[in-house]
Amino acid sequence: MNLPRSTESSTEFLFLNSKAHLLLKKASDAVSGGAELQVALLSRELAARGYSVCIAYGSTAPCPAALHQGVECLAAGPFHTGKSADIPKAAPVVFNVIRNKKPQFVLVLGWTAWLFLLWLWRPLLKFKLVFICGLDTEADGSFARETGVRGRLFDFAMRRCDIIFAMSDKQQRMMEARGIRCSMYRNLILPRSAPSQFEKNIDLLWVARCQPIKRPLEFVRLAAALPDKRCIMICPPEDKKLFRKVQIDAKSVPNLQLIEFVPYHHVQEYYDRARIFVNTSISEGFANSFIQAGLGKTAILSLSVDCDGVLERFHAGEVANDNFDELVRFAAEWLEGPSEILCRYALGAARFVAENHQTERNVNLFLAGVGHSIHAKAL
Repeated sequence: MNLPRSTESSTEFLFLNSKAHLLLKKASDAVSGGAELQVALLSRELAARGYSVCIAYGSTAPCPAALHQGVECLAAGPFHTGKSADIPKAAPVVFNVIRNKKPQFVLVLGWTAWLFLLWLWRPLLKFKLVFICGLDTEADGSFARETGVRGRLFDFAMRRCDIIFAMSDKQQRMMEARGIRCSMYRNLILPRSAPSQFEKNIDLLWVARCQPIKRPLEFVRLAAALPDKRCIMICPPEDKKLFRKVQIDAKSVPNLQLIEFVPYHHVQEYYDRARIFVNTSISEGFANSFIQAGLGKTAILSLSVDCDGVLERFHAGEVANDNFDELVRFAAEWLEGPSEILCRYALGAARFVAENHQTERNVNLFLAGVGHSIHAKAL
């Protein structure tokens, strides 16, 4: 799949993302979120196909440009801090990076009020603005309604992007219900270099950033309800107040091991070792954790979320319909019942990844979405 090359642009794709560049460093011990992972994987795949790709990343100090796995990485000021006082510091830096690189496309994955500034600059700097949806709440408009001025600015700009991608069929339907046309982006995966050799010695695994939307305390409760099961929780402390509460509560649960940081390149080992992966989020887009569980042939148990219905459609696990008692019941039955139960869900999880998340096919899908949009606007 080849896009029309711009004769005026020195860069085809420029991603604005605070930390994705760290995952391209082979010796990095960076901790990854879903957006950073997808930006890193997509930028690397595009560079491998011969496209000129740049990641503009957040930095509070000047840093030299670097090339990682074919992707140019440039510091673009403190746009990543979330502090209002840093906006006037970062805005001219981000603007100058885009002006100097002359990208054909500027891409953002997941909500940020910076999307509004990019939309304002778009006519002057002459790039196509591309948004890849992260959360379902971004797609249905509830995020904008619930997060004040920044959320409304984001939603205003998102609706006016040149190219919009949904991460799931559900998101696409939500967008279309709001009159927003979008293409499909399916999450990429990092292929294994060798088959997993790990023993399944973790009963219940939870992996997510410490954010209210992830509801980490629900997993602490689950571990306490099943005191004879080995539970591991990987929870980078993004929300400091909530993380302190998680730390305090976890100390009273002897069978629960709380781990703050696991480098991205090692986190798959935990999924490989787990018998059940547990998701307690209020909302997701398409969770990378579901994919990593499938790669590890690990059954998936979710309190509320079934990303695009894959748990039901592929028999990859169960959803407790936001009922904590049901969550406990499922976990106990799976771990204490016949081994065929977990085996069936594990095979279903592996099957949904194999059928939906083949990297080459999904990069083609992304390029087709961008190419189709260019063609449509040229008519």
